[in-house]
Amino acid sequence: MARGKGKSQRKVQKAKLLQATFVSYLVGTSSAFGPLNFGSKSTNNFSKSKPLVSNWFGSQIQAPYTPNGYSSVAKSLNMVVQERTGMFTNTNPENRRVLPISRGEKAYFKVTYVVLESQYQSSITKACQAINSQREDMCVECVGYLLEELRDDKNLAAFKKDCEDSNIFIGSLIFVQELAEKVANVVEPLRDQMDAVVIFPSMPEVMRLNKVGSFSMQSLGQSKSVISDFMKKKKKEDGSSFEEGMLKLLRTLPKVLKYLPSDKAADARNFMMSFQYWLGGSPENLQSLLLNLANEYVEDVKLKGKVKSQDIAEPILLPDKGIWHPVADKVFENADEYMRWYNDVHAPSAGIKQDATVIGLILQ
Repeated sequence: MARGKGKSQRKVQKAKLLQATFVSYLVGTSSAFGPLNFGSKSTNNFSKSKPLVSNWFGSQIQAPYTPNGYSSVAKSLNMVVQERTGMFTNTNPENRRVLPISRGEKAYFKVTYVVLESQYQSSITKACQAINSQREDMCVECVGYLLEELRDDKNLAAFKKDCEDSNIFIGSLIFVQELAEKVANVVEPLRDQMDAVVIFPSMPEVMRLNKVGSFSMQSLGQSKSVISDFMKKKKKEDGSSFEEGMLKLLRTLPKVLKYLPSDKAADARNFMMSFQYWLGGSPENLQSLLLNLANEYVEDVKLKGKVKSQDIAEPILLPDKGIWHPVADKVFENADEYMRWYNDVHAPSAGIKQDATVIGLILQ
């Protein structure tokens, strides 16, 4: 193995370890059992399903329905199948683009996102499809990139082009240094023209790009508020840098949110709420995240949109402890609930035999 390639793979492994630690924080003790199948037959109104036969141990992958048919996201859901031949380098971000069914006179906004791995892709796709199919006042275009895809020059050029006309940029778990620099180099020159830039735990140079109205990492540290007091306290206690303090703050989010007065810290509160929606990770949570950001900061939506307070649901929080499976739409609170879903819903749709080998993964 070439020295450079080995170093790069070690960085990715460290990033994945950080992600695993982060997920364990969210759900306490999380367990995923059985073969990994990315995508499932939906039980809500966000998508329809159709099986696609893959060569990953003979299992099937359920591809969410899109206005353009099943094929628009089918290939992107097969990205894990391709891991043996180059991990994410064989995927095409264009396959996971969501386009409005009909734009017409509707308010329009565009979202571009970068995430470490594919867990959020299905939920974001469903959230955008729901906005496009259910709302008569607005529509959204959305495209996502997996962090590793940005090593490819063609993908990097496409990412830059998408960012140039995006209203909202979202980034999460960007912990590989060389790729964090690529993201920052693209987004930073475009930051001022974007309506909102929302970065969740990532490398410092990417975290600094946050912009939600008047909220930014710099103003956060300087403002007289519960947040800045928290940052100063952590620095005094253990010498934490600003970015380290911010990460610790985000992990205490539920306790901090209720102390943020919406009339004096609306933008900071919107950032915090966005993070809480993101932690939930469900299509419903992400739909509320996008509606809230668009309604507050995208001019076209503010002028033409008719978003009401009841349209933006409260964050659906994860339980402190639970069982997580990448295909499921929820975190299960006990083993009985999980096994009912696994045996009655997941295994039949994924073609998993009753006597198949079971693998348990515990993150803590």
